[in-house]
Amino acid sequence: MKRIVVKIGSNILAGEKEGLDTKRISSIASDISEVQDMGYEVVVVSSGAVAAGMRKLGLKEKPNIQRKQAAAAVGQSSLMWAYEKGFGEHGKKVAQILLTRDDFSDRERYINSKNTLLTLLQYGIVPIINENDTVATDEIKFGDNDHLASLVAGLVEAERLIILSDVYGLYSAVPKKRHKAVLIKKVDDITSEIEAMAGGAGSAVGTGGMYSKILAAKRSVSSGITVNIINGRKSGLIISLIKGNPVGTEFKARKEKLSARKEWIVHGSRVKGSLHLDSGAVKALLHGGKSLLPSGIVSVSGVFEIGDTVYCVDSAEKRIAKGITNYSSAEINKIKGKKTTEIEKYLGYRYSDEAIHRDNLVVL
Repeated sequence: MKRIVVKIGSNILAGEKEGLDTKRISSIASDISEVQDMGYEVVVVSSGAVAAGMRKLGLKEKPNIQRKQAAAAVGQSSLMWAYEKGFGEHGKKVAQILLTRDDFSDRERYINSKNTLLTLLQYGIVPIINENDTVATDEIKFGDNDHLASLVAGLVEAERLIILSDVYGLYSAVPKKRHKAVLIKKVDDITSEIEAMAGGAGSAVGTGGMYSKILAAKRSVSSGITVNIINGRKSGLIISLIKGNPVGTEFKARKEKLSARKEWIVHGSRVKGSLHLDSGAVKALLHGGKSLLPSGIVSVSGVFEIGDTVYCVDSAEKRIAKGITNYSSAEINKIKGKKTTEIEKYLGYRYSDEAIHRDNLVVL
C-alpha cells in the first residue's frame, strides 16, 4: 500500500460557527476519501481543537497554556465530530489519536504508537492525529503541528507528506508583503536561502507559519519522504497532486533513506547533553564512517545516563552528529581523552570500546 500523511492547520479549519469551517472539513474529507479509493492509506494530522474550543469559551486572542488546554479539551469533541460526519458521508471511518512529545522520545511508546497506527490503516480507518494539548506543557509539546506531521510521516514510513496551507506554496518572498513574489514549484535542496524565503509566525489560532513548514519539510526529505505544500482552501488539489499533476511547492526526497532506528534517533529521541570532540574525532565521524571513541572527547555538557541521546559537537559548537551513548555523563568525564584500553583502568569496568557505536549514531 502507498501511504501519505496530510497535515491540516487551524487557519484552514477555522470558521465562524463553533470555531470550525465544517464545509471545508467535509470537502477535505471528500478529497481524502477519493485518494483512499485510489489505493492509498492516509493519515491526517489536524489542528482545530483549540480553535473550536476558543469559540465555545468566547476567547478571541491566542490563549496562555492553561486556557489553551481548556479550549483543546472543549473543542476536541467538536473537531472529531466534524471529521466523523465528513468521512462518514463517503463510507469511511475515523479514529482519534492524541500524542505528546514523549510518545516519540520514548522508544517503547514510539513503537507502540506505530503499531497502533498501522493496525488502523490495515482496517481502512483514517487516523486523525492531534497534539494532546489538554496535557501538553512547554517541556513535552511539539510547538506546532507541522513538526508533529513530519514526525508522524517518519513514524508510519509514509512516501509523501502533504501540508495544507492558506497559500499555494512557498514563494520567493512573502506574498502579502511583496506583489512580485513568485511561486517556487520545486525545491531539490532546502538551503539557507530557501529558509530565508519563509515568513514569520502564524495566525491567532495557529502556532506555525511558512518557516515551520519548511523545517518540517527539511526533516521529512532527509528521511526519504517527498513533501508538498499546497493550498488547503481549494478543493480537488490533493486529488490532482496524487494523480501526478504539479501543485504548489514540492520538496524532493533524498535518495538515501535512514533506517527506522536512525530515523528515531534523529527526529524522535530527546537530547540530554552534548559531547565536545577534537578535530580527529570530527573527521572520523564525518568522513571515516567511524564510531566515537573516548579518546576523541574533549568535554561533556549536560547530565545523562547510559542509553540517552546526545549531540556530538565540534570546536565551533556546531552539531555534527547525534547518537545513543554507551556511558553516562559521569563516566565519560572520567574516560574522556583516554584510550580504549584505559577505560577499565579509570572506571573499574568496561561496557564497550565506543562511547557511541556507529550503528547508534547519525551524522547531521
